Amino acid sequence: MTGTTLRTEDEDDMSRDVLKIDQVRIHSGSVTKEHAMREAADILEAAGAVTSAYYDAMLQREQTVSTYMGNELAIPHGTNETKDAILDSALSFVRYDDGVDWDGEKVSFVVGIAGKGDEHLDILSQIALLFSEDEEVARLKAATTAEELFALLSTVNR
Repeated sequence: MTGTTLRTEDEDDMSRDVLKIDQVRIHSGSVTKEHAMREAADILEAAGAVTSAYYDAMLQREQTVSTYMGNELAIPHGTNETKDAILDSALSFVRYDDGVDWDGEKVSFVVGIAGKGDEHLDILSQIALLFSEDEEVARLKAATTAEELFALLSTVNR
C-alpha cells in the first residue's frame, strides 16, 4: 500500500497533491488539544488552503462533536457553516510521540483537513482506510523523519 501520492480531483480532472512534505511534522513531546488544533490550522493556512478564521471553525466543530476517530487519530476540521474559510483542499499531518489528551483519549496523529466542496469526504475516506490497518499505523509510529512519514502517508494519495 505504499508509494503513491495523496490526491483529489480538481475541476480540470487533473490530480494534484493535497499533502506536501512541508505539511508533515513529527514532535517528540506532547501538547494540549487546542495547541495541536492550532498547529494543524496554521499548517493549512501556510499552505494557502484556509484563512485565519479556520482555527475558530475547528474549535466550533470540536465543541459540537469530538473529532477523535479511534486508533490514536484525530481529524480536526471546520463546520459546514464555515466553508468560506476554505480556499483549497489540503491536509496537515502531525505526529506527537508522547500523545495528546483528546477528551480522555490518547491521540498520536492529528490530521487537519480542509476540503473544497465535497472533496473532504474522499480525503477522509482515504485517511480512514489507512488508519483502519494496525500494520500501517505501526509503520506511521515507527517513522523517524518527516520524509519517511510523508512517504508512508502517500499511500492514501490517488
